[in-house]
Amino acid sequence: MSHGHILIVDDEPQIRRVMRVTLSAQGYLVGDARSGEEALEKLREEKFDLVLLDMNMPGIGGLAACREIRERSDIAVIMLTVRNTDKDKVEALDAGADDYVTKPFSTPELLARIRAALRRLPHAGTGPGPLVMGDLEINPKTRRVKVRGKEVRLTPKEFDLLCFMTTRPNEPIAHGLLLQTVWGPDYGNEVEYLRVFINQLRKKIENDPSKPQYLITEPWIGYRFQTPS
Repeated sequence: MSHGHILIVDDEPQIRRVMRVTLSAQGYLVGDARSGEEALEKLREEKFDLVLLDMNMPGIGGLAACREIRERSDIAVIMLTVRNTDKDKVEALDAGADDYVTKPFSTPELLARIRAALRRLPHAGTGPGPLVMGDLEINPKTRRVKVRGKEVRLTPKEFDLLCFMTTRPNEPIAHGLLLQTVWGPDYGNEVEYLRVFINQLRKKIENDPSKPQYLITEPWIGYRFQTPS
């Protein structure tokens, strides 16, 4: 039984070959592409569960490819980059990636990141009917969100983060708890993840992202989902 269908996108044949062998040995179905353009074409033709996307490629490049993927799909995306700077990490997450891995990476690290990206909160797919708060409607069963009656597209991690926060309304939730609940036990110190994901969520669900009414920052602690009065 396959653990999932993964698309490897990298312009280096050796990296694609090594990752294909590694992931196939772990029970994943694997496809590959040499460029962002080829990846977008394959994603139109086949169903994948996750994309491993190199950040620095000829052509449209990884960031642009990620943005295009996000416009049409909520597939899990992990960005691969040779640069380990905060700026590059933030760019990857801002483009819509669920995670990033810095080259060179170890096999256990890559597999852990893949498991985290494919991870879904148990309640997210089995919950009751839609939850309506103010002009926000969240349907845990269908994993869909509407704002003022209009559906907005969230990435898998954006949805899980929002959905988890709504289970503890008006309560400050620590950075570490948010990270470990949504991404998994191996996470906890990646506070920058949360800053980027919360900012992205605010852009999608808040009337004024600079003055949020739902996703409230708790200084030095974490974040809080504020229910409308």
